[in-house]
Parts: sequence; C-alpha cells; structure tokens
Amino acid sequence: MEKIIIKRATIKDLSNVVQLFDNYRVFYKRESDLIGAKTFIQERLKNDDSVIYIAEGRNKQGIGFVQLYPIFSSTQMKRFWLLNDLFVSYESRGLGISYMLINEAKKLSIGTKSAGLMLETAKDNLIGNQLYPKAGFELDTEHNFYYWTPK
Repeated sequence: MEKIIIKRATIKDLSNVVQLFDNYRVFYKRESDLIGAKTFIQERLKNDDSVIYIAEGRNKQGIGFVQLYPIFSSTQMKRFWLLNDLFVSYESRGLGISYMLINEAKKLSIGTKSAGLMLETAKDNLIGNQLYPKAGFELDTEHNFYYWTPK
C-alpha cells in the first residue's frame, strides 16, 4: 500500500483540491467546471471560511478530500462542523482514505471544542450510508430537514 498523507489544505494545494472538488461535483451529477471550482475553493481557502483536508498519495497527488464548514448551535452555545464534502478518487477507494479524512475532521471538532460533526447524504448513497455509521455517526430519525431556495 502506498503511503498516504492527510494534511490541512492551503493555497499551495489549490490545484490538487480543485481537481478533486470538480470530480466530486461530477459524481453528484453536476457539469465539470474547473474554472468555477478553482474560484470557489480559492475563496474558501483565502477567506478561511471552510477547513479542507486533503489526502495525498504518491508524488503528492491529491487522492481525496473533506471540506467542513463552521455552523453554530444556539441551544448548545457551541460551534458544530458541517461535514459538507467527502470524496476519494475512484482509483484510491477501498484503502480506508475516507476513514482517515473523517478522523481528521473528528480531531478538528475535538480541537475546537465543538459540539460535534454533522452531515447529510442522500438516501440512495449506499456507500456513504454504510460508511458513516461505521465511522461513529448516528442517524438522526427525530428531525425533519427543510430547504428553501429562491425561484
């Protein structure tokens, strides 16, 4: 097995993260948009409004990433981290990289004394719905999630 390094992404990792992020979006049936992906990720890193961990394999090639956004719980008076994006390149799946990235997210949560991590995934995401409980996440069956989008 190749040596895998997980690290917090900086602007120096932009090109690796952008390619993974674009692949992630394509996985979710969006059109590839490398220019838009670069702008989006560059803004997140520049503004420090998300935390991105990248998994690097041979030759420092990006093979996976996780992106977390801070949100807050008024009732707990603490920050939560929204695990919004998790992706591992197709050729690197099955090596435990998702667990490694999730573990970095857990370290962030503990290190920032947050209330925890939260995430959402589609009901038909069979891999994710098997992964997250194995990684210690509990399915919330008590709340409804609603969305509003401008028309």
